[in-house]
Amino acid sequence: MGGLGLGIDAGGTQTRWALADAAGFIVAEGAVDGMSATQMGNDAGRDAVRAVFTTLAGRALAAGRPVTVCAGVTGFDGAAVLPAQWLAELLNVAPAAVTVRNDIEIAYLDAFSPGQGYLVYAGTGSIAAWIDADGGFHRAGGRGVTLDDGGGGFWIAREAMRHIWRLEDEEPGAWQRSAMARAVFDHVGGSDWALSRQFMYGQERGAIGRLALAVAASADADPVARGIIEQAGRELARIALALVRRHGPRPIVLAGRAATLHPLIAQTMRAALPAGLSLTQRAAQAHHAAARIALNSPN
Repeated sequence: MGGLGLGIDAGGTQTRWALADAAGFIVAEGAVDGMSATQMGNDAGRDAVRAVFTTLAGRALAAGRPVTVCAGVTGFDGAAVLPAQWLAELLNVAPAAVTVRNDIEIAYLDAFSPGQGYLVYAGTGSIAAWIDADGGFHRAGGRGVTLDDGGGGFWIAREAMRHIWRLEDEEPGAWQRSAMARAVFDHVGGSDWALSRQFMYGQERGAIGRLALAVAASADADPVARGIIEQAGRELARIALALVRRHGPRPIVLAGRAATLHPLIAQTMRAALPAGLSLTQRAAQAHHAAARIALNSPN
C-alpha cells in the first residue's frame, strides 16, 4: 500500500492506531498498551512510552507503510520532542512527517469541525473542549487525576475506594455486605489494605481507571456505586456548562470509554443540563480522525 496516513490515539488505558489510504478509508487498525505524556518526566516512564511505540510501529508496519503520522497523546503540552523523534525512527519516516498533538484536539476534530460544538471526553480523566473557528483551543477540566478530572474512570475508582475504606475504618468487615466492595476487591485481588494500597499507589493511572469497570458493573445492585456513577454524570455536565457559560450554547457531544460504563452516566449528565442544550453520545474514533489528519499533513 502507498500513501498511507497513520493515526495514533494514545490514552491512559490503551493506545489505538489506524492506517488510512489516500481516499480516507481505514485499511487497518489495532490497539496496544496505554501511555501518557506525563510519563516522559523520568527514565522509567520514557522507557515505557518508547516500548509502546515500538510495539505499535511493528504492528502498523505489518499492515502497511505510512508516509505521514499524526499522534494524539494524552497529557501532551507541546514541550516533549522525543515522542515525534521515536515515531519517525521506528516507522522510518521523515521527522517532518510526524505530528504530535494533544489527544483531545484530535478527539474534538473527530466530533466537530472547528467552532461547531463542545466535546466532553471521559476516559481515564475528563475534559470539555472547544476549538473555535480560528483554531483556538478552549477547555474546562482536564487538570489531571490528582487534582480533579471528575467523572473520568480514575475519579470513579478513587471515589469507590475512598468510600469502601472509610466504612472499613468505622466497621471492619462491612465490605462483605457491599456488592461494589466485593467487585472492587475481586478486581484488586483481595480485601487486605496492602492490596488496595499497592493497586492505587503502585500503578499507572490508566490501570487504576479500569477499576471503574467493577464499580459500574455493581451500580444496579449497590446504591453507593449507583450514586458514584450518577455523580460522574453530574461532573461531566459541570465542565460542559463551564464552556457554555463562557462561550454560549452549542451542541454537546459526550465521548470516551468511561462515558459508556453505564447508561446512568449519560442519563444523569443530560438531566443536569438545561433544556434546549443538545447532547449526543458517540463512540470515539479519534485514531481514525488522526489517520485522516495525517493524510493532509506535509511530508
